Amino acid sequence: MDLKTHKDVVYSQVAKAIEKAARRPNDVTIVAVTKTVDIQTTAQLIDLGVTDFAENRVDKFLAKHQALKDRPVRWHFIGSLQRRKVKEIINDIDYFHALDSVKLAKEIDKRADHPIKCFLQVNISQEESKHGFLVSEIDQALNEIAALSKIELVGLMTMAPLKASNEEINRIFLTASQLRQTLAQANRKRMPFTELSMGMSNDYPIAIKNGATYVRIGTAFFK
Repeated sequence: MDLKTHKDVVYSQVAKAIEKAARRPNDVTIVAVTKTVDIQTTAQLIDLGVTDFAENRVDKFLAKHQALKDRPVRWHFIGSLQRRKVKEIINDIDYFHALDSVKLAKEIDKRADHPIKCFLQVNISQEESKHGFLVSEIDQALNEIAALSKIELVGLMTMAPLKASNEEINRIFLTASQLRQTLAQANRKRMPFTELSMGMSNDYPIAIKNGATYVRIGTAFFK
């Protein structure tokens, strides 16, 4: 299949998952993860109507952002971000999906020239190999982040283990959804927690069922 066919299939399947979950069509934003493809392929997706793109490496983001700076794109950074790299990209991204430490939040606050829309990364599965806050660490982290005027916590981001069963994935995503609701109800300043970034090519239907508002899809666009 060509790129247009892949794109149409992805959008159709996401639409079916939204309908099955009895949610509204505009509830879910598809973020195309283009970390494995070149600038030309990314530009082709823009021409096909894709608006949201994600990268996980600073160098690749910078190259694509520069090359496509005049195109109608919302940029998402989804990878772990070293504090020394924050100043290179933070003012050029629209959403940061991997806020995984208070130290990183403080560096973003220091380098940003406007409030940055961030997702608090939470390690629901408690995998040692994954970054993010444990659920038990969140309240203390929010107390410290509350003092940072350039951090806007729009929501939570989480990932399920690659080899998890559908039952385990569902449990993790449901837990994240319930946690997001609890945090939103707290009505903290600059912490609306209205969004939920979870679900990738292999598990986005389960994520949508559990309230995901951003799904990060890469492989399904290009396989």
